Amino acid sequence: MNDSDRFFSVATAIAGDARAAGKETVASQVETAVKHAQAEIQKTKGGFTPLGLPIVQSKELEGLVSGTTSESRLTDLIVDDRLHGKIARLLREHREADRLRNAGLQPRRKILLSGPPGTGKGLTATVIAGELGLPLYKILLDGVISKFMGETSSKLRLIFEAIKKSPGVYFFDEIDALAARRGLDDVGEARRMLNSLLVFLEEDQSESVILAATNHPGLLDGAIFRRFDAALHYDLPSDDRIRRVVQTAVGGCTFAGVDWESVVAAGKGLSQAELLIGVADAARSAVLDHDGIVSDGLLLESLWDRQGASPSKT
Repeated sequence: MNDSDRFFSVATAIAGDARAAGKETVASQVETAVKHAQAEIQKTKGGFTPLGLPIVQSKELEGLVSGTTSESRLTDLIVDDRLHGKIARLLREHREADRLRNAGLQPRRKILLSGPPGTGKGLTATVIAGELGLPLYKILLDGVISKFMGETSSKLRLIFEAIKKSPGVYFFDEIDALAARRGLDDVGEARRMLNSLLVFLEEDQSESVILAATNHPGLLDGAIFRRFDAALHYDLPSDDRIRRVVQTAVGGCTFAGVDWESVVAAGKGLSQAELLIGVADAARSAVLDHDGIVSDGLLLESLWDRQGASPSKT
């Protein structure tokens, strides 16, 4: 972390402390100063300066939250045009938040992401963090969920206090582990866990963006959907997206004599993550054995291997 990052980290923590103490005016003034300083640095460098990571040094959050910064951009996310437009709109709401607030409105901050594994939900979190210049905090559910009465709720409280104190993008992956619908599990602690999550989400008035992802929306309790401002659904790649993923994933390699119709057919039913794994394998073979040239033979072999390894095919 450089000196600028340290400054922004400390300043953000000060703003969070002020807000937690009820000093909203002070918190807003500090945050405005931080944004202005970042804008000036961005003008000077022609680039992007993320906020620091003030909460990673908190002992009580060790094992509950993992913080990082992101330089991902919306162009890195290959999704259908409809979904791409929705994510772009969310980003615009946050960039032009002052315009919305002047009209008595707020940008949407709590977003539910659903769809099959490997379709871009996790990458969306890194993209939003990168585009907004915010730190990305991933919630470590294996450290949060406990079998002991009340312990999970206490840990969730710590996380939501951090959400209020340290602005960032907070990503709850596999949220169904915390929010399974009532009736699926009658264990008292599971019900307390769900109820606590519902309350914390409803009461949250922070400046942070909260993202929750699930591969199984049917498992979620109905009340959880009402706690989110927007819901984004992810699908397996279409034919056009399969080709786009393959074409952008070969690194410094080149294509030669590729029958794209056959390659697309071989990639049908695979997630974006599985396609990337398959293409990377073909690219490695191209570099080591074929002078960096990727043929349809290499692609087809790798994609067929992925088809055999895909959970949906077993």
